[in-house]
Amino acid sequence: MSLTQPGHDATAALPVVPVGPPDPPAPTRPLAEIQAREITAWFGTHKVLDRVSLTMRAGGITALIGPSGCGKSTFLRILNRMHELVPSAQLAGQVLLDGEDIYDPSKRLIDARRSIGMVFQKPNPFPAMSIRENVLAGLKLTGTKASKSERDALVESCLVKGGLWNEVKDRLDAPGGGLSGGQQQRLCIARSLAIKPRVLLMDEPCSALDPTSTRVIEETMLDLAREVTIVIVTHNMQQAARVSDQCAFFLASQGTPGIIVEHGDTGAMFSSPLDQRTNDYVNGRFG
Repeated sequence: MSLTQPGHDATAALPVVPVGPPDPPAPTRPLAEIQAREITAWFGTHKVLDRVSLTMRAGGITALIGPSGCGKSTFLRILNRMHELVPSAQLAGQVLLDGEDIYDPSKRLIDARRSIGMVFQKPNPFPAMSIRENVLAGLKLTGTKASKSERDALVESCLVKGGLWNEVKDRLDAPGGGLSGGQQQRLCIARSLAIKPRVLLMDEPCSALDPTSTRVIEETMLDLAREVTIVIVTHNMQQAARVSDQCAFFLASQGTPGIIVEHGDTGAMFSSPLDQRTNDYVNGRFG
């Protein structure tokens, strides 16, 4: 049975909705490039790095490789001003985040730490804090205000990005120190993401973990690189080959400070390095 009379246009009474261009996508934060220029570093009178320059591409994973004692971890800590925490430490050179020197006297330390996060070799969750409190700890340290709903959303978002949400979503108030080693490291990654850094530094984040946990952390890194620039120190050549876009090979000869022997795309560094020392190292002949 028709509800309209013959000849009557049923659409005539419908409101006219103007058709315009689609809404623009939500703005996304530009990925950050971090660049070291002529970095020389000392502990007291001992020079540990000599005129090291390296550009770490935005939205990529840069692996710092090389034998122990060649300055990789020192270089990593310089990238977010942790080097200056050592009383005897000295530094020359620049670290540029999108062209601005984080060591410029006008730049606040807290701004560098907010923009450039750090995950350490040994998982270091706050053991007396719950999983939820661990994720939110950075907000307190940086004085960031957030409502309960915003905090809840942030906890879920960071734990999802850290690859941990499905394992802990029903026990967010349990102690962070009660998690396994691999879970604790992913909790530390989630905690570092809560303050929305633009760069994430990782100092051998899998060296204390089993192969299964290592695989999960590597998958997490590959996912995170879509929105955060990552720099990782690793002694695991297979890991560097699996996760990084570019590599920098550090080396320190006996009695001399660390330098970068060679850097470039990871595939080229492993398949056809330009320097014989690089070839020897990536093929396990020393180090």
